[in-house]
Amino acid sequence: MGSDGGEGEKSTRERILDIALDLFIDQGYDKTSLREIADRLGYSKAAVYYHFASKADILLALHYRLHDMFGGSLDDLNQQVDDPVAWAKVLDTFIGQMLADRRLFILHERNRAAFEKLHRDQLHEDQHSDLEGTFRTLLANPEVPVADRVRLACALGAIMGTLAIAGEAFASVPTEDLTDMIRSAVGDLLTPR
Repeated sequence: MGSDGGEGEKSTRERILDIALDLFIDQGYDKTSLREIADRLGYSKAAVYYHFASKADILLALHYRLHDMFGGSLDDLNQQVDDPVAWAKVLDTFIGQMLADRRLFILHERNRAAFEKLHRDQLHEDQHSDLEGTFRTLLANPEVPVADRVRLACALGAIMGTLAIAGEAFASVPTEDLTDMIRSAVGDLLTPR
């Protein structure tokens, strides 16, 4: 495989994750082998091991893609916590990011047992707890009127409910249409009455 360092390694790592994402969605985490991932990549199994110690590490890296998406948006909200008007812009960006990576939600839905095991076995709960803590701190901020915080919580719930909780209920809806519908619903929720 040759290690050309830096960006080349990142590119190979991301290709492994993209291939694994497709395979885990199409045939399931449990039924996908590292050999299949390597074959699809056109590399040896050892090349995959160079980037990931195990198949569970690949699943964890895919899970962290969601954490990265949420973390940035929550940080943006925290920085503008006292400006409910700015929340709509942040959430609009968040919706776009989430729908661009819509397959990550399908991955979670189709591989629930694998993710539950991952949560039990892997020591990444600190990052998960940090996201929840950031969200709770944001919603508990007494400097923001409670009505605004409730609207924000409902807007975030609408986004997460549509993509995570609804599972594949909207899988057949074209991404552009779903994006428009979610943005409309969030706009309605954030607008004071």
